[in-house]
Formats: sequence, structure tokens, C-alpha cells
Amino acid sequence: MQQLPESSVPAVWSVVGSQRETHDIVTLELAPPAGTGFSFAPGQFNMLYAFGIGEVPISISGNPTASGPIHHTIRDVAPVTHALCALVPGDQVGVRGPYGTHWPVEQAEGGDVVIVAGGLGLLPLRPALYQFLANRDRYRRITLLYGARTPDELLFRSELTEWTRGSALEVEVTVDAAVSGWTGNVGVVPDLVTRARFDPAAVAVFVVGPEIMMRFTIHALLAAGIAEESIFLSVERNMKCAVAMCGHCQLGPFVICRDGAVFQYRTVAPWLRTREL
Repeated sequence: MQQLPESSVPAVWSVVGSQRETHDIVTLELAPPAGTGFSFAPGQFNMLYAFGIGEVPISISGNPTASGPIHHTIRDVAPVTHALCALVPGDQVGVRGPYGTHWPVEQAEGGDVVIVAGGLGLLPLRPALYQFLANRDRYRRITLLYGARTPDELLFRSELTEWTRGSALEVEVTVDAAVSGWTGNVGVVPDLVTRARFDPAAVAVFVVGPEIMMRFTIHALLAAGIAEESIFLSVERNMKCAVAMCGHCQLGPFVICRDGAVFQYRTVAPWLRTREL
């Protein structure tokens, strides 16, 4: 019988905070067991286990340069995530990780950065934003292009307002469908690419969102003269075990939980173009 790797056994963490972001999205603040440390790189994820129900992969959405609780932002869509979203300070949760590859923030130094997020795609990109801002002098222009279906579904709205008003980032936000009182952009995220300012020869682009949104965003980026090797994306689909044993997240020759979820677009482009793979 094959022995499970030690990394497949969850540690018991404590819930120390809970913040509702939208009607179905909650951010949990989690603390590791006393006497243990935890660090992660932007783009990595943890496996969160709701005791007696199951576990799911959740992107770490907090600040990698700050001490304190580790943030995970979760949408309530199924039994496990429903149980996680119902947790309150004082409850416990199982945690495995961190897992996965990370955004090449150091590789982007000296050039422009464009971050493109659709919906929940902002979650795995938010730690990279924090790291860019913590080392702002190492980068030239930094641009955030972000969209959601409606204004009510925009995440971290107070931060978005702060970033928009500040000078460290250039921020463009759009929604698919406007409501009364919305004065911002209306349209899909890929349309924002033409509004961004960057040097195509010296830019790193990080993209996360629904796969159809990423597909059209990449078309827009390539049309703008950006090379395939300058585009990075997070392919987060079908991950179950996080230790490359179950095979659910295989994509061509890759096992996403082990080889990703962050990939250089050029590496996975042939497989993303294959329908129903």
C-alpha cells in the first residue's frame, strides 16, 4: 500500500477573524498552531479541510510581506465551502500547504507590470499586488485591470478605492452589467487591455479569471505586441489532492497542483487551445 506523503496530513489551525465581502464570499483569517510559522509566495494555495465534510483548494489572498493571520477568501458554492464560510472566530479548520508555483514577481523587476483579474481571479493576484507595492521602486508602471459581473460582486472595494486614488497603481475597473448609480466602465475585462499603458517589450502580465475571459485577454495582449513568454496565468481547475496523486487536475503532460497553478502562457498554450481537454 502506497504511503501518503506527510504533506497530505492537515494541521489544525484556528479561525481568528471572518469578514463578509459579498453576499456569498467570505474572507477567513486563520492562525497556525502556536509555535509554528508559515510563509507563502504570491500565487500559492492551501487545502482547507472542514472537519467531517471535506477539503478544497483555496488561494491565499493576503499579504505575503506582513505578519499576522493568513487570509483565504472563499465563495459559498458547495457543501465544503458552505461549511468554511460559516466558520467564526474560535472555530478550527484543517490546513495543508502551501502548494503550487508562484508569480514571478522578481522576474518582473525593472519593467512594467499588468495584472488582469476577472471575478475571483483577483484572489490569487492580490498577494502579488501587495508584494509589488511593498517594493514599488523596483518596478516601472504597474496597472491593475479588474472586472466583475456587477458592482456588487467587486471584491475588496475599499482597497480598490484606495488604489485608484493613490499614485502607485493605475487601476481600471469594469462590470459586465451596470446598475443605477454605477459611473464606471461597462464591458468585459479583455476590453480594458487597450486602455492600459505599458511597454510591450518590457512588461510582465499576470492573468487570472474564468478560462474564456483569460482566452480573450491573451488574444488582446498578443495583439498589443506582448510576447507569449511575458504572459503568466493561473490555471485553477479540478484540483483535489494537491500532492499529484489523484490525477483530477491533469492538463496534457502537467499536473496542475504540482506543476502550477501558475504557468508561463507559452508553456501551456497548446493544451489550453485543445477543446474539452
